Amino acid sequence: MRAVKNLLVLYTGGTIGMLETAEGLAPAGGFDARMREHLAQLTDAPQVQWTLQEMNPLLDSANMQQHNWLAMRDAIVAAVDAGHDGVLLLHGTDSLAYSAAALSFLLLGLPVPVLLTGSMLPAGAPGSDAWGNLCGALRLLEQGLEAGVQLYFHGQLLHGCRASKLRSEAFDAFAALPRHREGERAAELPAALSYRQQRQPVNLAVMPVYPGLQAGHLKGLLDSGVQGLLLECYGSGTGPSDDQALLAVLRAARQRGVLLAAISQCPEGSVVFDTYAAGNRLRAAGLVSAGGMTREAALGKMFALLGAGLDVDAVEQWFALDLCGERA
Repeated sequence: MRAVKNLLVLYTGGTIGMLETAEGLAPAGGFDARMREHLAQLTDAPQVQWTLQEMNPLLDSANMQQHNWLAMRDAIVAAVDAGHDGVLLLHGTDSLAYSAAALSFLLLGLPVPVLLTGSMLPAGAPGSDAWGNLCGALRLLEQGLEAGVQLYFHGQLLHGCRASKLRSEAFDAFAALPRHREGERAAELPAALSYRQQRQPVNLAVMPVYPGLQAGHLKGLLDSGVQGLLLECYGSGTGPSDDQALLAVLRAARQRGVLLAAISQCPEGSVVFDTYAAGNRLRAAGLVSAGGMTREAALGKMFALLGAGLDVDAVEQWFALDLCGERA
């Protein structure tokens, strides 16, 4: 852990920098000047040296897409190549945990810390949490952080692959849920998964299991060109395993190369297929377990692995291993 001396602040938009418009709050440029003005007024301002770069376009994070993740990855890698030894990424809260997880896998092996933060109220709004989150993040970087992706919010430092947004209004919106994790750590990462590896967009889908889920629902989704499906199962990884038509749809998708992964719907759940016969039948139909990974982590990992161009057998192999602390 080394103190960051040359920080890049990567401003992507989000509530933290929004201003009021005729249609309501919207992302606004010029955050560099607002940030410098605020820090200049503090007697105990963090002393880390920083420069700010605005992403184009600035986004309400509800509009975040895979190509925006790739653009962020490119900007971060370019910053490190240019001599920056840390990155602070300012981001909206709606998809903050998704971006933190995706970047964790897109930046495997990056030798500097990447810290994400945002706010529930815009900077300058009465009672806002924006400057507290931003200054808290700056102080952590000034003190030194481990390499890798982390999320800072409301005084909490969270692993990039373990954070979830639990509350839509409270300042303590994010938490790391106590999901059971166990998994063998990958001995080393192949070049195909390095932060140097370019990625491509991936057609991914998420489907919850629910009473009334039909084979036709899954078939319609899987026949749409989906490359990977994240199935949110009950409890320890169960679902309608006596529905032979549904199992046949899953088997057919896996046979034609679609990645099928299972997570638990339970906020503190974990997939353990061996617990119930219903789970074993889903595994036999082609599903792989995401263990105790969150939806955000599992989706981000699927994106990074499939986006690297690996075939589905290789993806399943790496998906089952712990790459950066998401499973262990």
